[in-house]
Amino acid sequence: MLKRLRVPPAPQRDTDTSWRQFLHARAASLLACDFFHVDCAITLKRVHVFFVLEVATRYVHVLGTTTNPDGPWTTRQARNLLVDPGDQADDFRFLIRDRAGQFTTSFDTVLAGAGIQVVKTPPRCPRANAHAERFVGTVRREVTDRLLVLDEHHLRAVLDRYAAHYNHRRPTEHCNPHHHDQTRRTQSRAALPAVFRLPGRPRTVLRRHRGHPRTTPRRRVPPQTSGPTTNRPPHSTPDAGDPVNVSNICGTDSK
Repeated sequence: MLKRLRVPPAPQRDTDTSWRQFLHARAASLLACDFFHVDCAITLKRVHVFFVLEVATRYVHVLGTTTNPDGPWTTRQARNLLVDPGDQADDFRFLIRDRAGQFTTSFDTVLAGAGIQVVKTPPRCPRANAHAERFVGTVRREVTDRLLVLDEHHLRAVLDRYAAHYNHRRPTEHCNPHHHDQTRRTQSRAALPAVFRLPGRPRTVLRRHRGHPRTTPRRRVPPQTSGPTTNRPPHSTPDAGDPVNVSNICGTDSK
């Protein structure tokens, strides 16, 4: 029928939104949460850290630390999350999480009551929650891998200090995309030498770049070919008090 009526096909029949398009379109109203653990050096316990990241601004909320991250504890931290942002909690519509056992039905119910829809990542696909995984790598490289954590209280104090630095003082690529370009230009200028020695260039050119007052090369007197020899070197000039010998200058005997 469509061919007989000369109706062209639809330009795009697949209207499903990809995961990349979803992240870009909903970044302003998107949250991402995850866990990471730290082993204490004194108590020999593994402490789990639960955090939530605002995808649009990269603002991180370290909600709590515990050695037993069960369902009721995670639900309690979700309630604290809704109180922490204040009036900004109404701006978020989605939260990305994995399928770990710490996230129970009560956790999703608390967020649904605030108008936030929970989006689960595919099984064994950490790249789907790339923003949270990137923060985990950052905090490991800059904090936890560089010091010995004594206990849970010490870890909480360190993470609170680092969260304040990460949210207010540390420049991120998303908030300041020109920061890395400015850093590269500054490093390249600092790495340049003070004097450029170009091959095949006379030394007078280099002196001009250094600010040397003499910019023209010194003229050399051709060597003496005939005439009486003197004790003075052939390229030296007579002093002011010495008599001038014309034969030495012209190279001929005066008669």
